[in-house]
Amino acid sequence: MSDQNSDAPTQELPKDQAAAKGMVNVQIDGHWIQVPKGTRMIEACKIAEKEVPHYCYHPKLSSPGNCRMCLVQMGMPPRLAPGQDPEFNEEGYQEIGWMPRPVIACANTVAENMGIRTKGDLVEKTRNGVMEFLLINHPLDCPICDQAGECRLQEFSVDHGSGTSRFKETKVKKPKNVDIGERIRLDDERCIMCSRCIRFMEEVADDPVLGFADRGTHTTLTVHPGQRLDHNYSLNTADLCPVGALTSTDFRFQQRVWFLKETQSIDVNCGTGINTTIWTREGRVYRITPRQNDAVNSCWMPDSHRLNFHYIDADARLNEVLIKDDNGVHQTGTWADAMSAFAARIKEFEPNQVAIIASGRQTNEELWMSGALAGQIGTEFFDIVPRTGENDGFLIAADRNPNTNGAKLVGGIENPGSKLDEIKNGLESGQIKALIILGEDVFGDAGWGHDTLAGVKFLLTTQISANATGQSADIVLPAAAFTEKRGTMINVTGRLQKLNQASPLPGDAHDDWEIFRDLTVSLLETKPEGIPYLLEDVFKGIAESVEEFAGLTLSKVRPDGLQILETGVTIPLLEREKERIANREIVG
Repeated sequence: MSDQNSDAPTQELPKDQAAAKGMVNVQIDGHWIQVPKGTRMIEACKIAEKEVPHYCYHPKLSSPGNCRMCLVQMGMPPRLAPGQDPEFNEEGYQEIGWMPRPVIACANTVAENMGIRTKGDLVEKTRNGVMEFLLINHPLDCPICDQAGECRLQEFSVDHGSGTSRFKETKVKKPKNVDIGERIRLDDERCIMCSRCIRFMEEVADDPVLGFADRGTHTTLTVHPGQRLDHNYSLNTADLCPVGALTSTDFRFQQRVWFLKETQSIDVNCGTGINTTIWTREGRVYRITPRQNDAVNSCWMPDSHRLNFHYIDADARLNEVLIKDDNGVHQTGTWADAMSAFAARIKEFEPNQVAIIASGRQTNEELWMSGALAGQIGTEFFDIVPRTGENDGFLIAADRNPNTNGAKLVGGIENPGSKLDEIKNGLESGQIKALIILGEDVFGDAGWGHDTLAGVKFLLTTQISANATGQSADIVLPAAAFTEKRGTMINVTGRLQKLNQASPLPGDAHDDWEIFRDLTVSLLETKPEGIPYLLEDVFKGIAESVEEFAGLTLSKVRPDGLQILETGVTIPLLEREKERIANREIVG
């Protein structure tokens, strides 16, 4: 997991005016920069684009200063004798006197006219010494370690290690492959005691179940007696671990990370829209990890969300068009057959006899095309299935649909779920005779019984996986999973975010917005001009019609999103993080 990004160094103020603006002048490796007063030395070096290796430090956690890898040389102007005035050089700075002993950069803050050296004989020797100590009892099993390719110990040992070990004694053996939780495995012999996992569980997850036992070289990471690491945010400890001590049971020994392709995207399991990285190889998703966005999810992600992708490649996945024959048995068909059959059947009904159930899981572009389909048919029975649950007090929103705000703003559904009962009653009474279900299982989240659809004359549905709704449908169209599509969504706080395609569509499945477009076009006598053939064209149509999207294009939606609405909704974990930053407990 990458640490907090920092801006490039700037020198915006004259050096004698810096204090008035809350800034201090700091020399880093011979170059003067200005940074805010109170900045930690490691963050100042990051602003100066100077790498300071570290293990225990993380900007979202407290700084215990226990790994000692971030040692730098510090200097200050010499202490003045009584009555002596400071002397300034031709650049206007006092000469710096360098300390003979290094200091840790993670827990010390900068001061006016301070000097910091991230290189040099003193610094390099101390880092080599610390690295040698860290490797004394480390198993050095990089070829078989699951962390290989993204191991900070491996990386820094090349940059700051000596290349040889003087340790000739027998290594201390520690527990291996320890079951400490349902989703986490512990290889204690690899642990370098950085304590990141301990601090995360205590400070962020509010579940302090981890700790160190024993002393010296026999220190081990463990769970407290009678406890297990089963918190819904436990996999964040594997992200934080700089070595291979904590690994995900789900991903363990599945792939080497250098074979995997990384795609920036967002989570679709609730309205928070957690920023993610999707890791794929040859079209298959192997893991999903959180991507830092301080306006949405900080650096974290719940386990339940990150692991909810295996259905994409499950046996129940649909990849062919299914059309019922005269005997009510699904047969494989073509998209052309499906469109022709759909157009012929829908034209048998009056507009008020047709209902469309879209989904709060659809992108804005899909909701836009769903609305176009409803408009072409002329039906007013158009709604989504609301999903609600308990806000977990961290990142999981009470709204389990990822794009309810998009359904309101782009889909034109003012009160999501308000027409569902009317549609249900219309189906049961026989008033509504045809039903189009776009990506929902009405027998699941909507809670409908099979009796509700008993009298329906025609049912078309788009689905990702086989389910009861698909089994009841006359036409089943295979659709795209969230890793297989592009588009935008608006999260619970009103932030417009982008979903990116990470894996290809299986078999004969199509992108949802294209399905909705083709369904709409199939109802037309002649093909009109301006039919969108690119997702960018659909977004352009939204931007021309929806005020909040005015002036935007799909390419202008940044990886961290754009705030286009003010909903008044806050994310509990971020609010607590802001308090800790204000209290100077963390950098943030």
